[in-house]
Amino acid sequence: MHRWLLLALATLPFAAGAIVIRSDVDDSAYRIPASTVPALADMPGEGHGVLIAPHWVVTAAHAAPMAGMDADVQINGRPYRVERVVVHPGYRRLPDALGQAALASGNPGPIHAFLAASDDIALIRLVTPVSDVAPVRLYRGQAEAGMIATLVGKGATGTGSTGLAPGASHRDVLRRAENRVTGGNDRYLWYRFDGPERGLPLEGVIGSGDSGGPLLIGDPDGWQLIGLGSWITAVPEHALDAGYYGQVVHNVRISRYAGWIDSVMRDSPPD
Repeated sequence: MHRWLLLALATLPFAAGAIVIRSDVDDSAYRIPASTVPALADMPGEGHGVLIAPHWVVTAAHAAPMAGMDADVQINGRPYRVERVVVHPGYRRLPDALGQAALASGNPGPIHAFLAASDDIALIRLVTPVSDVAPVRLYRGQAEAGMIATLVGKGATGTGSTGLAPGASHRDVLRRAENRVTGGNDRYLWYRFDGPERGLPLEGVIGSGDSGGPLLIGDPDGWQLIGLGSWITAVPEHALDAGYYGQVVHNVRISRYAGWIDSVMRDSPPD
């Protein structure tokens, strides 16, 4: 119920296919082989995470498998059994009543306020280590604003002029897009889906099924992880629909949580 409500409200904190793209650029320009980001983890069913250590994947808390769930995550085409899920103590699951009220009123504002105060991040410990993929490094600085970042995902696709395609698969082909980080606070970084007159050549945003997917920057040593796809605020004329030009995507700010990630992995060494 939570996942459907949040999609309907265009807030995207559901275990999220693929990237929503510019309406004037052919889809083929966005498609990439899986080898481009081998550390991308596919959650059970839908949603993503990122390999950050041989035994560890980080994802959005709302996209993580439930504790005790007999599940695998897929990394570089291989299944890895989940040993346990460590959810940040500041994460709060959206109450059904809040979602129902927003649907009835057409006003997602209370949901946005709730999500903005939640720590939407979790760590997944794998039973066996990943040995054939280099983990992605965590970004630990404070200079994310203004960066041009890469986002990847296999969730639902569409274009900025028509929104998410009706019935689009939440586990599609891999796509990547770019966007410029326009701001941030303690918990979240955000970027806006600009139209052709202002957008980057491969401007795009995450779609339904992309929750927990990485926001990356590249350097000579490879990728660094700066964010995880979490939720969106939509434009007023499409307040209950996702994927349109003008929407803003909020991403978990990794630099805030790097210390927590370090402590969880340090206190849970491999067997």
